[in-house]
Amino acid sequence: MTTPTEQIQAQPAGKDVKQILAELSEKFPLCFSQSGEAKPLKIGIFQDLAQRLSEEDGISKTQIRHALRLYTSSWRYLAGVKVGVARVDLDGQAGDLIDEQQAAHAAETLEQSKAKAAEVRKAKAAAERAKHKEQQKDQPKNPASDKAAYKKSQPNKATVAAKAAKLHSKPQTTEKVVPEQAVELIALNTATLKVGSAVQLKVGLKPVPATVLEVVKNDVVVQLASGMVIKTQGDKLFQA
Repeated sequence: MTTPTEQIQAQPAGKDVKQILAELSEKFPLCFSQSGEAKPLKIGIFQDLAQRLSEEDGISKTQIRHALRLYTSSWRYLAGVKVGVARVDLDGQAGDLIDEQQAAHAAETLEQSKAKAAEVRKAKAAAERAKHKEQQKDQPKNPASDKAAYKKSQPNKATVAAKAAKLHSKPQTTEKVVPEQAVELIALNTATLKVGSAVQLKVGLKPVPATVLEVVKNDVVVQLASGMVIKTQGDKLFQA
């Protein structure tokens, strides 16, 4: 026998996540936005949305979770999570203020996201260059044009000497790597978890603070300090 939550999650995807975000921005304009700097969301906004949205809206809890994950991981949202900025509820009412730990986590997440995007762009550019190089190999060669291109590509000796002098004049700097101290994690008993409990979620090698939003059997829905909502297993949660 399935629970009401499982029945809701079993529904087909239906609407696109971006379409859902557009509807949320229209229904709750003082909370969600589609452009400009986004406001940090209240901890527990997931539960508020589940209560305020009716069956006529046609949005399941799973779709709400996916929409919040996309919204709170966007660059403009992370950029708005700053120290002293107030979180808002669905009606735009100000609540808790962003502290230094939450702001630092958001800034780190934003930096990692931009670095990953840069790597993707770099890989795509490399693939395009490789493809262009392969296409050039398949083209018939013209000895006269190859010779002219070779002469044209020869660098000016004065330019080469200037670049070499500039390179040697730059001071060499070394960065000292400070090893991170290992954090001792204490396992939690998922049977004792309650909505609103503060926990530590292990993401990769580094635990991050989170708040419990929902407990369904062995699954636990938590919200990170940045506002991102994640569904995880109990064995990945530890005492705060």
